[in-house]
Amino acid sequence: MARERTRVLLVEDNPGDARLVREALNDGAPDEFTVQVANSLQRALESLGPAVEPVDVVLLDLSLPDSQGLETFRAIHARDPAVAILVLSGLNDESVALKAVNEGAQDFLRKSRADSELLPARSATRSSVMGCSSKSVSWRSPMN
Repeated sequence: MARERTRVLLVEDNPGDARLVREALNDGAPDEFTVQVANSLQRALESLGPAVEPVDVVLLDLSLPDSQGLETFRAIHARDPAVAILVLSGLNDESVALKAVNEGAQDFLRKSRADSELLPARSATRSSVMGCSSKSVSWRSPMN
């Protein structure tokens, strides 16, 4: 029986970063993920909730045109508290990303190391789909 694809909502306003994350996810596993990109908080919020197809994991940039920092995480988390959220952190916002983890994000990935950190994240997202709650995924980034 074929495995169902993991549905990923990538919230990233930089097209180059979005492309790199999508490539890292699909590298070596092109049929494992379905990636939808939202380039603003508003579009991300429209992609979550009971009226749309469920998402398994959100990869979330905290710096968006219409929202910055923890407020970005809080809005996504409030919209769908059950979805696993992995925060994408730039060099200037790792402390904010850690605060998001303390408030309920699954973990964070540094954009500068997205290729190497997305490999274990692929396992974490797959585990969350296989019946584990988002809080029980055991993968942690090398930063922790």
